[in-house]
Amino acid sequence: MVIKMKRSEINAVIKRAEAMFAEKKFHLPPFAFFTPEQWAEKGEEYSEIRDNMLGWDITDHGTGDFSKMGLVLFTIRNGNQHNDAYTKTYAEKLIVLEEGQKCPCHFHWSKMEDIINRGGGNMMMQVYNSTESGELADTPVTVSIDGRSCIVEAGAVIRLIPGESITLTPGMYHAFWCEDGFGAVMIGEVSQCNDDNTDNRYLEPIGHFPKIDEDEVPYRLLCMEY
Repeated sequence: MVIKMKRSEINAVIKRAEAMFAEKKFHLPPFAFFTPEQWAEKGEEYSEIRDNMLGWDITDHGTGDFSKMGLVLFTIRNGNQHNDAYTKTYAEKLIVLEEGQKCPCHFHWSKMEDIINRGGGNMMMQVYNSTESGELADTPVTVSIDGRSCIVEAGAVIRLIPGESITLTPGMYHAFWCEDGFGAVMIGEVSQCNDDNTDNRYLEPIGHFPKIDEDEVPYRLLCMEY
């Protein structure tokens, strides 16, 4: 059975995210606010946005429960490992994580990234090494927190207050959520090129890009819809 997100839920989630970015005075690029009608008028000069999947990315990871397994992501910039026309070797994202939500445990095959608490509440990050077969390892994990190297036990949960960041290397499993009672978190991600189609390895077999029940017209298009 295919579990779909309702377009009405996606629209509401984007509006909440826009309000949070405005509250935190983080200004999105103009294309973040294009309507579907405006996108229909945009020509090849916007190919970098389309080809590299910049913009809004809303997911419940195929669970049907956005309140527990949902994420709002906005890709501001990105390169493309599969298209030589684009030479950027880096990417930047914003993520909104609400209380009660959890980003499921996963690693990236090739991407190194810094995950930054840009404001709001506290972010809880759990880390593991991975085995050669792609499972959780029980070995100590070496992480860098704002340039400070430290070794933590497998499965350790690291608390990141606003302004703090952690570096995640390829093959390092990680899951993250908000600390209860402190509110939603605005998260920044600075990384090597991002490819959500091929570079994510989830511990449990789940999806990323949602199937959508079009119960109302789109407020904003998602990054795979241009």
